[in-house]
Amino acid sequence: MLTALRHWLLALAAILLLPTPALAEDGYDLWLRYRPLAAGGATALPTGVERRGDTPTLRAAEAELTRAFAAMAGGTPARGARVVLAGAADPEVARLNLPLADLGSEGYLIRQVRLGNAPAILITGNSDIGVLHGAFALLRHVNTGQALAGIELASAPRIGLRLLNHWDNLDGSVERGYAGESIWDWWTLPEYTGPRYTDYARANAALGINGTVLNNVNAKADSLTAPYLEKAAALAAVFRPYGIKVYLSARFSAPVELGGLPTADPLDPAVQAWWDAKATEVYRAIPDFGGFLVKANSEGQPGPRDYGRTHADGANMLARAVAPHGGIVMWRAFVYADTDPDDRAKQAYTEFKPLDGQFADNVLVQVKNGAIDFQPREPFHPLFGAMPGTPLMLELQITKEYLGYNTHLAYLGTMFEEVLDADTMLPAAGASVARVVDGSLDGHRLSGIAGVANIGADRNWSGSTFDQANWYAFGRLAWDHTLSAEAIAAEWAAQTFRPDPALTGPVAAMMMGSRQAVVDYMTPLGLAHLMGTGHHHGPAPWIADLARPEWNPAYYHRADRQGIGFDRTASGSNAVAQYAPPLAARFADPATTPEADLLWFHHLPWDHRMQSGRTLWAELVHDYDRGIGSVVQMRRQWDTLAPLVDAERHAETAAFLAIQQRDAQWWRDASIAYWRSLNGLPLPDGAAAPAHDLDWYKALSFPYAPGHPD
Repeated sequence: MLTALRHWLLALAAILLLPTPALAEDGYDLWLRYRPLAAGGATALPTGVERRGDTPTLRAAEAELTRAFAAMAGGTPARGARVVLAGAADPEVARLNLPLADLGSEGYLIRQVRLGNAPAILITGNSDIGVLHGAFALLRHVNTGQALAGIELASAPRIGLRLLNHWDNLDGSVERGYAGESIWDWWTLPEYTGPRYTDYARANAALGINGTVLNNVNAKADSLTAPYLEKAAALAAVFRPYGIKVYLSARFSAPVELGGLPTADPLDPAVQAWWDAKATEVYRAIPDFGGFLVKANSEGQPGPRDYGRTHADGANMLARAVAPHGGIVMWRAFVYADTDPDDRAKQAYTEFKPLDGQFADNVLVQVKNGAIDFQPREPFHPLFGAMPGTPLMLELQITKEYLGYNTHLAYLGTMFEEVLDADTMLPAAGASVARVVDGSLDGHRLSGIAGVANIGADRNWSGSTFDQANWYAFGRLAWDHTLSAEAIAAEWAAQTFRPDPALTGPVAAMMMGSRQAVVDYMTPLGLAHLMGTGHHHGPAPWIADLARPEWNPAYYHRADRQGIGFDRTASGSNAVAQYAPPLAARFADPATTPEADLLWFHHLPWDHRMQSGRTLWAELVHDYDRGIGSVVQMRRQWDTLAPLVDAERHAETAAFLAIQQRDAQWWRDASIAYWRSLNGLPLPDGAAAPAHDLDWYKALSFPYAPGHPD
C-alpha cells in the first residue's frame, strides 16, 4: 500500500515538473490586458505608487496600478517618477491650486507635479472614485502607447448615470444573451463572491460605468424577496469600492404576488404602503442601492394601465418610496402592446408625450434609441426633444439581438455615435440627442444612459473578441459622448491586442465599416424587423400570419407587386408628425429623406429612381451585394493581420467571419427570392441568382436559437 502510494506521488511530481505551455489568449483580460511594453518605447514606467489615504477605493486604485506596472515592466527596471494617488483635500495637493472645481465627484486630473520636493505623477480628484477613474485613465494612456512624460489629462463624465442593464434571469439564462449563462450565480450567492465579480467591476470602472441593473426587465417578483436581496447585497459589496451601484428591475405586480394584496393599483394607499415598506427593506440590505428599473404594460408585463392609471402614476408611486433613501426610478418607454394598430413606431410617443412634466423629480423615462426595437438602423426616437420637462435616459443595446448575435462582426460604436449626434431640432437646430440625454438642453439635474449588456459566463465575457468592443464603446461614450467612434475603436484595439499602428489602423477600419455591412445585407435602405420572429435569427420577411399585425415582418415592409416600404407620411400613419417640423418636412418627401431611412418613411414603387441613377429594386440588390463584399474584405484584411495577433483569437475571429459571410449570403439570397416572388422583376444585370428557391429558405427552422429562452 505504502509502496503504491510512493510510486503515485513520484509520478505526480514528475508530471508537475514538466514544462507547461504558455497560457493561451482567451480574451478574459478585456481592455485590462497588461503586457510588457516594447523595448525602447517612449514610456518610462513609474518607480512606484504612493497612496495617500486608506479606503477600499484607493486601495483598489493602488492595486490596479501596481499590477499593471509590474506586468508592463516585464522585469525591466523602472525609470519614471512615482505615481501619487491623493484626493483634493490632501494638504500638498490643495496647495497646488489645481483646476478641480469642474471635475464633479467622479472626474479626475492627472499631471506632473512636485510633491515633497520630488517629481511625481499626481492622480487626483474630488473623491476617491475620481482618483480611481484617473488611475484607469493613466493606464489607458500607457496601454495605448503614449508617453508619461509631460502627461496632463483631465476629464469628468458628461452623463450622470451610466448603467449596464443585465437581462439576466434567476434561472441563470440571459434573454438576448449570446455569451453563455448569466455571470450572476444566484445559487452560490451570497456566500461565494468569486474573483470574476471583482474583475467585472474593474472592467466597468475602467470605462466609468457607475451602475448595474442585475436582473431582467421582464422581472420576477422573487428578486425583491429577502434571500435575493441578500444576494444582491453581496454583489453590491464587491462593486462598491469601484464606484458601481446596484439597481434592480421591479415587477409592478409584486404587491399582489409577494404581499398578497388584491391589487397593484398605484393610487391605492395599501399598495403605496407596501412599496414604502419594501423600499425600506431594500435599503436596509443595500444602503447605497441605486433604485428601480421598470418595464410596465409592455409585452404582457403588468403596469398601471391595468388599473386605468398612467405611466406617471406608476412611476411616481415608486419614486415616492425610494425618495427618502436617495433612490431613483427609471421607467421604460418601451410600450409594445396592441393598443396602436396604426403604427407601432408611434406608440411610445402617443403614450408618453402627454405626460411630460408629470413625473416626480427622481424619475427618468428610459427611451430606446429608435422607435421600434434595436434594429440595425433606425431613425432616432421622436421622444428625444419632445419631453423637455422630463429627464430622458437613452437605452442602447450592446448585445446584438438583431445584428447576427456574437458571430457577426458589427461594431456598434458607429450606431451609438449616430443616435447621440442626431439633431432633434427641438426647440431649434443644435439640440442633439446627446444634449437631451446629458440634461444640458433642458437643465435637468438627473441624466442617464443605459446599455443592455452583452456579458455572460463565457471566458471572454461577450461571446467574441470584437463584441467586447461594443461594451467598451458604450462605456467610453457614456462617459464622454463627444468622443469619436473611430478613436474609440483604435483605442480598444491597442489595449486588446497591441499598440501597433500596423494593427490598430486596419482593425479600426474593419470595425468602422462593419455595422454598415450588416445593415446592407440585412435591412438596406430603411427596411426593418425582417428577422425571424421570436429568436430574431436570420431573414423571414415572408411571415404574415401571426395573431397580431405588428408581430409579423410583413407589417414593417408592406411589400407588394407595386412597391415596398412603410408609409409614415400624412398619407400613411403620419409618424413623421412626431418629429420637429423641419424634420417632419424633410422625412415627408422621398427626395429629401436620407436614403438610409427611405423605406422607413415611404412606400415607393420598385422603379423609383435613386440618387445613384439605379431603380429602387436595383439599389436593393446592389446594397445586399455590397454588404457581402464588405464581409469578404474584412476576412481578407483579418487574414493579413495573422502575424500581429495571437493565434487563438485570430483563429476564432477568422471562423466567425466565415460564419458571417455565409449568413450574409443567406440574408441576401432569401430576401431577394422573396422580393422577386412579389414584384416579378428580373435580377439586375450581373446579379447572381439566389442559391435556392424561396421554399427552401422558408423551410429553415431554428427552435433552439441562443438567447431566446422560449
